[in-house]
Amino acid sequence: MTRPARLAVGVISAGRVGSVLGAALARAGHHVVGVSAVSQASLRRAEELLPDVPVLDPPEVAQAADLLLLAVPDDALGGLVRGLAATGSLRAGQIVVHTSGAHGVGALAPAAGLGALCVALHPVMTFTGRSEDLLRMTAASVGVTAADDDEIAWSVGEALVVEMDADPVRIPEHVRPLYHAALAHGANHLVTLVAECTDLLRSAGVTGGERLLGPLLSAALDNALRHGDRALTGPVSRGDVGTVRKHLDVLAREAPEVLPSYRVLARRTADRAEAAGLLRPEAATEVRTTLEDDA
Repeated sequence: MTRPARLAVGVISAGRVGSVLGAALARAGHHVVGVSAVSQASLRRAEELLPDVPVLDPPEVAQAADLLLLAVPDDALGGLVRGLAATGSLRAGQIVVHTSGAHGVGALAPAAGLGALCVALHPVMTFTGRSEDLLRMTAASVGVTAADDDEIAWSVGEALVVEMDADPVRIPEHVRPLYHAALAHGANHLVTLVAECTDLLRSAGVTGGERLLGPLLSAALDNALRHGDRALTGPVSRGDVGTVRKHLDVLAREAPEVLPSYRVLARRTADRAEAAGLLRPEAATEVRTTLEDDA
């Protein structure tokens, strides 16, 4: 894999992702020549992770950069690229990268039309915007997307990821929405689920719920990644409808806002346990009936 030459890097903007990736590229030997930052939080991140890098307006950042990193929210990406193209801030031969998981390189079409080399690099990790994220990058994968027939762009994207000490994974443009849905369904909804479990323990008068959940959920995640559906445990996968009914009753009384998600996840657990041969069909039907009868 060809190592990119030392590049002048511009970062728009110094959010949690942009500031960390900018610092990772600087660590790899590239020169960050400009960053855009507006909020106090982004200005602070720029100062901490990209010290001595001038804070500029987005067009100025783009004009100064050989490698332009666009780390903005998904919905802002299209307008930003169109605006930069319209103001003459992009040019042929420039490398333009965005970090959105939801978009492929189609969102960079105005830049590609000007002759820029376009790549989508989506780090598969959550960011705090602090220096410890640089260490986490070494264990992370990065989804790389380029135009199907542009092997140079694929190679440049992969090389940049390797330089940031992460693992590149090719994600073709046409599967990008499903890829991102899978990651968001897992990571985002996991946070919601864990927070709800902590809230339930607190309602039950159990202090230090995080201490209880940490080992349990860490083991569950490890087992699920290693063994898939064979790692399923608990009353639903065993067909213990009496216990499931108790759960439904207490949630209806004490935490009705949690009850709908419990039903949906219990139903999916029953379906997967049955498909994996862990739950007999008649027991799975009884679980599903219990979940529906108490709705």
